[in-house]
Amino acid sequence: MPDRPPDTIPALVRWAAARHGDREFLRFPDVSLTFAQVNEESDRLAGALAATGVRPGDRVAVMMDNVPGWPLSWLAVLKAGAVTVPVNVRYRAADLEHVLRDSGAVATLTTPEHARHIPGPVHTLDALTARSLTPAPAISPSADDVANFQYTSGTTGFPKACMLTHAYWLTTARVVADLIQPRDDDVMMIAQAHSYMDPQWTTVLCLMAGIPHVVLPRFSASGFWRSAREHGATLTYVLGSMPLLMYKQPPGELDRHNRMRLVLCSGIAPALHRAFEERWGAPWRELYGSTESGPDLLSAPDAGDQVGTGAMGLPPPGKEVTLDEETGEILVRGEPMMKGYWNHPDATAHAFRGGWYHTGDLGVRNPDGQIRHAGRLKDMVRRGGENISCAEVERVLGEHPAVLNVALVPVPDDLFGELPKAFVQLRPGHEAGRETAMSVAEHARQRLAPFKVPAFVEFVDGFRLTPSARIEKRHLMRPDQRAGAIPVDKEQA
Repeated sequence: MPDRPPDTIPALVRWAAARHGDREFLRFPDVSLTFAQVNEESDRLAGALAATGVRPGDRVAVMMDNVPGWPLSWLAVLKAGAVTVPVNVRYRAADLEHVLRDSGAVATLTTPEHARHIPGPVHTLDALTARSLTPAPAISPSADDVANFQYTSGTTGFPKACMLTHAYWLTTARVVADLIQPRDDDVMMIAQAHSYMDPQWTTVLCLMAGIPHVVLPRFSASGFWRSAREHGATLTYVLGSMPLLMYKQPPGELDRHNRMRLVLCSGIAPALHRAFEERWGAPWRELYGSTESGPDLLSAPDAGDQVGTGAMGLPPPGKEVTLDEETGEILVRGEPMMKGYWNHPDATAHAFRGGWYHTGDLGVRNPDGQIRHAGRLKDMVRRGGENISCAEVERVLGEHPAVLNVALVPVPDDLFGELPKAFVQLRPGHEAGRETAMSVAEHARQRLAPFKVPAFVEFVDGFRLTPSARIEKRHLMRPDQRAGAIPVDKEQA
């Protein structure tokens, strides 16, 4: 076997099986599989898929919880020469119908508890396993062949499918591997839904490095670090609201009792960066990127001088990152990069205008030239003549001791055009009333320009999250946004 991993995922699985054999690869709560077993099981499933009529280029949806069948199905679909369409298990009705219809999936692989929700041809893993006597097809995809229709987990509107190639996944994993330099005793732990891209690129990274991949059933703010201790995790990746939700758990004497040597994170709150490291005893480093473009900026493990600055690091070899001179939008080009949006040529052309991928994120440069995140170009409230970054206000509101999670959205207004409204999920023990709402607003008033202070606060029991642990704001929009909201702006009260 060559020392350098192959350039497609099926070839990588076989390479890893020959190289690492009986070493543990996939670890779930009740199941552990070696590299050799994963290769054998995915071969059997690939043969079963071919027996059902799946052909190269077909799209096959996978809709499962974080169970061993998810990565096995992904690898099997690719070994059959088909394209995987990951589906969020929380999808129902409109979301599910959109993804299956838009992708043209010929079938969906799932488990019995989800089968009843899925229109069209459905195969449960139990049924496929029972008929898995057909050998895996002798198919050799190329590095440039599409492996996934990865639907973006946007907070607004219906998602679009990013066409991601085998080379995209292997380049993504190789970029991160070059950054973290995996060791023989490393253990990677992930808590995101497998339908999101992070458990997939970490799977590929572990195939390359020959290290165990621990997949938790779901993210738990109270249980994450307990799981890290139990599994001896040394590497992990978190994002979205996960860090703040963990930090808001009561401190414990075992917080620093772990083997973690590096936490990769997208969107580390600068004001809490050092506190994260001190509490859990491990360096936290930024990894900035997107489904469309993979890793774009990475902060080195030894870059301790960047803690608290918001700096997102440097582009890896093969990537260029700059800022649009007029808007401040972060622009990216290079590899890895999606082939485009499936069924959306106009959106693809718009995203890549001028030869750069337009991320939709705003950035500013620190004195050392590194870029820090400054909110979303579209995730804004336009109050009169002022633009308000929702991310900036959410970060400030999230620091209030009563606030567990928060989302800022625009409310139509005849005078100002839009006003900011905060949806707030409270921590246990705090009352959802006017006094708390005014306290949250006053907290913002002491830290933000007056026009950025929410005009309304509405309390909610929880939020619907994307697989990347971001709030799906489209579910918060209603025709009458003021109904049920508490006015907290003096002009609105």
